[in-house]
Amino acid sequence: MNERQIWFVTGASSGFGRAITEAAVEAGDTVVAAVRRPAALDDLVAAHPRLVDPVALDVTDGPAVDAAVAGALERHGRIDVLVNNAGRTQVGAVEETTDDELRNLFDLHVFGPFGLTRAVLPHMRERGSGAIVMISSVGGQVVMPGFGVYCATKFALEAVAETLAAEVAPFGIKVMAVEPGAFRTNLFGPGAAVMSAENPAYAETAGATRRFVENGDGTQPGDPAKAAAAIRTALAAETTPIRLPLGGDAVDGIIAHLDSVRAEVAAWEKVSRGTDFDDVT
Repeated sequence: MNERQIWFVTGASSGFGRAITEAAVEAGDTVVAAVRRPAALDDLVAAHPRLVDPVALDVTDGPAVDAAVAGALERHGRIDVLVNNAGRTQVGAVEETTDDELRNLFDLHVFGPFGLTRAVLPHMRERGSGAIVMISSVGGQVVMPGFGVYCATKFALEAVAETLAAEVAPFGIKVMAVEPGAFRTNLFGPGAAVMSAENPAYAETAGATRRFVENGDGTQPGDPAKAAAAIRTALAAETTPIRLPLGGDAVDGIIAHLDSVRAEVAAWEKVSRGTDFDDVT
């Protein structure tokens, strides 16, 4: 990524989106910064008036997504990197979570990125280059009580990313799912997360996660600025990873999970293989 890039970043006003936008403009790149409230970017626009292009966008609005991508292409001629970052935290045991909460989170974390990706792909295929970044989570591979629905959306996003990577590699397009652990963004703290109505039966399981989210802001080990730098490094590499864990907690958690899965498969391998027809060799 030696030449100046055109980025399209959703959720650009805070957290990872803000850090990625700041890193891009500091490198001289242009960012189409898609946010619900463009005024939240006034300070960044004032500092970099020719590099930050704020766009009002609700990523769950399909026609608005198509219009925003078309407008960006008209103004800038291309989109080199799409960063599907817009998101939020949802906490609740599976039994506590309502259908509306479930659908709303899938709209934001899966359908929104899906629509944006479909919108940019024809342009990237025609140019024979581009990169699509899905901001997933360590929760895209590792679950904990109370985060089941949140993790379900991230598991889905990673399935899309891995499949897409195989589909578009022949066109010179990179795809990367980023898996941060706990970072000091705006996802923790009072009022930061959507909390399902609490059932006392889950006080010791999902309830513990509620307290962790409510009281953990400011204690997270991850630095969003360093995350943005790592993402840029991975995209610039000759071989970009399909999955990029960020933070020591994410690396430790994913390795432990993979070890656990391997051990369980090995323990039940005989039973699992025994379900084939007898004439299968």
